[in-house]
Amino acid sequence: MMVHTMNRPLVIGHRGARGLWPENTLPGFAQAIALGVDAMELDVAVTADREIVVAHDPRLNPDIARGPDGVWLEPPTPTIRALTFEQLCAYDVGRLRPGSAHAACFPEQRPQDGAKIPRLRDIVSLQPALPLFIEMKTFPAEPELTVSPAEMAELTIAVVEAAGAIPRVTMLSFDWRGLRYLRRHHPAVATGWLTQQKMSEAERRSWWGEGGCLGSSLSALQAVVDEGAPCWLPEFPELPPDDVGAAHRLGVRVIPWAVNRPQDMTDAVEWAVDGFITDRPDLAVNRVAFGKP
Repeated sequence: MMVHTMNRPLVIGHRGARGLWPENTLPGFAQAIALGVDAMELDVAVTADREIVVAHDPRLNPDIARGPDGVWLEPPTPTIRALTFEQLCAYDVGRLRPGSAHAACFPEQRPQDGAKIPRLRDIVSLQPALPLFIEMKTFPAEPELTVSPAEMAELTIAVVEAAGAIPRVTMLSFDWRGLRYLRRHHPAVATGWLTQQKMSEAERRSWWGEGGCLGSSLSALQAVVDEGAPCWLPEFPELPPDDVGAAHRLGVRVIPWAVNRPQDMTDAVEWAVDGFITDRPDLAVNRVAFGKP
């Protein structure tokens, strides 16, 4: 199991470094490594031929994907589950669609035309062999979009195990069914429990499951503690500072995501989080290592 021993938080590149390079692509991960990140976060999906690929969305994203003819896709786009890996490789995901919401969010992202959706095995083999936080993307309200949480977990672990990478991998999900499956069937695999606190009770029951006390007043931290989870990954804007110390006193590591503004990075360090996931590791690496304001 991966253990963090540094006296500073891990800087974890979100989908590589999507504020600077195309998300979840080989060029993006390589550039994040070159920046000096401590670890990388990525998402996985399963193709029609049961290949584990690195992609955030269950469908090809029209803000990111262009077809073999170079034309931007229009919805409804095909699901990754419906395509073989060979078919998936026909799409270019190396540039943001001009005028799109993604382009507005990431104006400094540098195009890498020709970039494809990679296989997980290609990312796991990148050197140096950094820790990886791998998010399983399954959707309780739309189960037809993906394989089951258990199948996704098994296929992902098979790739990681074949690469000898189990000690440096932490498996993540908002859909706690997959994490519970891993805990039962692969107890040596580290798990991280993702949350967003602004959820309705119905949403919590969908993502967190029916077991336990899931009333609307229950905090995300308490839900994670009730699960016996070792690592909590809350959305940073929803993280109360006092919850970091409370989690640590209960033996739970805290690694927030969406830590993208310089002030957020400074706050995360001051709150003594164990790591944070960011779209802008270029802003984070020196700030964390050398305490720059």
